[in-house]
Amino acid sequence: IPYFERFLARFPDVGALAGAEIDEVLALWSGLGYYRRARGLHAAAKAVVERHGGVFPGEMSHLRALPGVGAYTAGAISSLAFGKREPLVDGNVARVFARLDGIDAPIASSGAVKLLWERAGKLVPADRPGRFNEALMELGATTCTPRDPNCGACPLEALCVARASGRVGELPVVEAK
Repeated sequence: IPYFERFLARFPDVGALAGAEIDEVLALWSGLGYYRRARGLHAAAKAVVERHGGVFPGEMSHLRALPGVGAYTAGAISSLAFGKREPLVDGNVARVFARLDGIDAPIASSGAVKLLWERAGKLVPADRPGRFNEALMELGATTCTPRDPNCGACPLEALCVARASGRVGELPVVEAK
């Protein structure tokens, strides 16, 4: 937390980050994770300043055009920060849907990924979509965990194909690296 607070103190807004030299950004990023993320954040900040006048965009097409922003990040920003009805699929959400729907395809396969995003897109409500997305991610992180899921505490237990078929430990299908 102190590393993060130090970073935010120096770069309190997108303009401050965009105007900084990359070496300073990387130095202050020390202790916060992968440096590739800092480079991407810096590049995205520059793009926000150049293309959007320093105002972070809320539209998916604009978000996806930012350096380092993929489908998950764009969905998260759009739904959480702007309240837009956009899905997101991270590892936790993928695991929940793989078990809930009994998806037999390897979870990282293009077919499964497409299915997961379609499923997520259909379920996101118009009312408080960010809250829904957060709840779904939290369900996967705390209840529908990779090992020893707590199915008895899951609000979707009665609807879960993996639970009903005794395949909770088999799903999602993960291909060996």
